[in-house]
Amino acid sequence: MNVATSLPLLLAGLLTLAVAMAWLRLALWRRRAPHDRRGSPIRFALLCLLQPVVALLLYFTLLPPRQTTTTGTLVVMTAQADRVALPASLDGQPHVALPEAPAGLDADRVPDLGTALRRHPEVRALHIVGAGLEARDRDAVDERALAFSSAPLPHGIVQLSSIAPVATGAGFTASGRVHGVPQATVVLRDPAGQRIDATTVDAQGGFHLDGLSRLPGPAQFRIEVLDAKRAVIDTATAPVWTQPAPAPRVWALAGAPNAEWKYLRRWAADAGIPLHLQISLGGGLQLGDAPLPMTADTLRRFDLVLLDARSAAALGDGQRAALVAAVRDGLGVLVRADGVLAPGVQRMLGLALTGGDDAEFKLPRPAPDDDAWRARRGAGTADAPVDTDAVPAGLPTLTRRALRTTSADAIPLLRAADGTVVAWWRAEGRGRIGAWTPTDTYTLALTGHADTHAVLWSQALGTLARAGTELSLAAPDDARVPQRVALCGLADGAQVSAPDGTVTRLLRDPATGAAGCGGFWPRMAGWHQLTIGEATAPFNVRAADDAPQLRAMAVREQTRQLASRSPSSVAASSTTEGARGPAWPWFLGWLFAAGLLWWLERRRTAAG
Repeated sequence: MNVATSLPLLLAGLLTLAVAMAWLRLALWRRRAPHDRRGSPIRFALLCLLQPVVALLLYFTLLPPRQTTTTGTLVVMTAQADRVALPASLDGQPHVALPEAPAGLDADRVPDLGTALRRHPEVRALHIVGAGLEARDRDAVDERALAFSSAPLPHGIVQLSSIAPVATGAGFTASGRVHGVPQATVVLRDPAGQRIDATTVDAQGGFHLDGLSRLPGPAQFRIEVLDAKRAVIDTATAPVWTQPAPAPRVWALAGAPNAEWKYLRRWAADAGIPLHLQISLGGGLQLGDAPLPMTADTLRRFDLVLLDARSAAALGDGQRAALVAAVRDGLGVLVRADGVLAPGVQRMLGLALTGGDDAEFKLPRPAPDDDAWRARRGAGTADAPVDTDAVPAGLPTLTRRALRTTSADAIPLLRAADGTVVAWWRAEGRGRIGAWTPTDTYTLALTGHADTHAVLWSQALGTLARAGTELSLAAPDDARVPQRVALCGLADGAQVSAPDGTVTRLLRDPATGAAGCGGFWPRMAGWHQLTIGEATAPFNVRAADDAPQLRAMAVREQTRQLASRSPSSVAASSTTEGARGPAWPWFLGWLFAAGLLWWLERRRTAAG
């Protein structure tokens, strides 16, 4: 029992004891007093009757009764509240308007929800009307029941996935959802404003756009939503952070020299990939780099081993066992199925490949039209000019081994333009092992599509190569000026660096416990760096006016989630005990009763 509940009982007990002692005093005095000094029985009765009256009035002076109040729902008007029709059950309930609410509403203006709740302490339920609660007001809801009458969904980009940091020269995908734009077309533009991809939205408004990152560092791509008349309805920036990734160390074993190996080696040299290539000529003769023994120590020096059908078949059982053991330890292996795969190679792959005839296929176009394709290819350099005639001609037809797999754990590594899978990989321990059926990708380089050839092999090697051990941090997805950003997993010394060089030290909130979260309020837009120890993570902060429809949808969804987690809504109105009433009327009554008691105590009847 706390002080608030025990104080009324304690005070009542003390006053009851005081009344009993007063009655006892009066009775003893009347018994011992001479007969002519006792006074009339009526006076004695009035003295005894006034004792509990004075005590009761003193009790209510110190603890006035609580007022019986009717508590209802506090109607909270937010942005776009004028676009929502309120239910009739909310008539007569108090209305407040937050700063972002439109002008002209019949509601009391308050700076935040916390202030509104302090003005209406009896409220136990909230009804949010409009776009939703900002981060400033969500914590003030506490354990109160919450209902939400939302404004209509905004028209434009309402969802946009964040793009993880990409390696130099690698592709990325920007996906999201558009609402309220019939027959919408979504366009992706690079930092120079050139269109590099475009697509129409699906039945649910979803879209996927493919981009290409060329130079390391931050870049701001732009997404535009066009209606059926090609008018721009909405735009949003798509921030991309490109970081140079360490080149994988590749050990290539070729069963015979051919053009595919020649152009692979040329691409590796241009991309800065250390490639150790051994080409067998038969009869114990080899070209290329010095031969290495296939041992555990040798395999630990590489991130990926590249084989063809002949070199894979030439491996002994001990070499295959060492290779599989290295894969389980994290090594990547890719076998070019340019010939018949021996049973031992099939077991090593674990992909259950069937078939074997040659078939033609085409790769999907990198862009929806020629202009976007030229923008993706870039202008080239003096040493490596871009073939301007290659785009109208399109990609050449390639050849592959028509293999199929029935393995349940096979994951597509490459698809043809018609959706046919032409390469697979699967996980083996900590590493990955894959099968590659195209046999003449060098044709891409010969026909002026060296960039497509580079992207093709870069993605293949990047998928299978040994994963690095770099530390990674979780960065926020949609930070915005000046909204609070929650950063978790913080340690001592955690800090954020702003684009202008300002460094902000982060403090962990003890209430978050093991999650170790802290708040950060960005003051400027642009790329920030979160640093914890030796690990860093870049994250972008949007300007306050960037992608307003995206922000409106985020506020709406966060308020809806808050409403779904709140306790069940209470009745529209209920009778309950509110704050204590005023004490002065009870004090005046006590003063009058005490004065009357004092006068009767001292009144004496004349002798005789």
